[in-house]
Amino acid sequence: MYDPTVARLTYRALLGRRRALILGVLPLLLVVIAVAVRALAGVDDQTATDVLGGFALATMVPIIGVIAGTGAIGPEIDDGSVVYLLSKPIKRPTIIFTKLIVAIAVTMVFSAVPTLLAGLILNGNGQQVAVAFTIAALVASIAYAALFLLLGTVSRHAVVFGLVYALVWEALFGSLVPGARTLSVQQWSLAVAERVADGNLVTSDVGLPTATVLLAVVTVLATWYAGQKLRSLTLAGEE
Repeated sequence: MYDPTVARLTYRALLGRRRALILGVLPLLLVVIAVAVRALAGVDDQTATDVLGGFALATMVPIIGVIAGTGAIGPEIDDGSVVYLLSKPIKRPTIIFTKLIVAIAVTMVFSAVPTLLAGLILNGNGQQVAVAFTIAALVASIAYAALFLLLGTVSRHAVVFGLVYALVWEALFGSLVPGARTLSVQQWSLAVAERVADGNLVTSDVGLPTATVLLAVVTVLATWYAGQKLRSLTLAGEE
């Protein structure tokens, strides 16, 4: 189910000079914000929770997921180079699964690592806040990568739609509108963070069992449907 050649090509596409610079902007900004907040406000658990929840998890992680998920396959479909890949004797589900693994790995590295570093800077992992949000970022990375990989297979405007989802639904509606929170990857990952963190600093509108099921269902269905779309693209080319 995992093809090293496809993985190498995907890593090369995602971590090229231009895209790597884009991927690194938000993590760097998060660390800079953490340093500034620590210098101005000192050690405060609530402040650390607000920064990690409001910026890292609600904004940085989904945007990085957009870049990695759509970038894993979208450009190949747009420029037609996917035809070369599909002409190789590689099963279509293998292509999607491999690209998903790469997208997840890239999203995790560029989101979870700076989240942990920022958390340690802000409050030294007081009340397990840094670790809780790091685990939430890891969990969210899986679902976001699957969702945006799917988006990259079904739309030529995947980045635009992905950014609208990340910035409007997750960062705005997912944080402010009660009904939308239930259908938010952010809230599902917060349910995991809530279980890890000490005290009542981290809260979620979704229970952990429900969040776990929804994360798994979304990831599996998005991956499966992406495989189906890639299969139909192949058949169309062969016809």
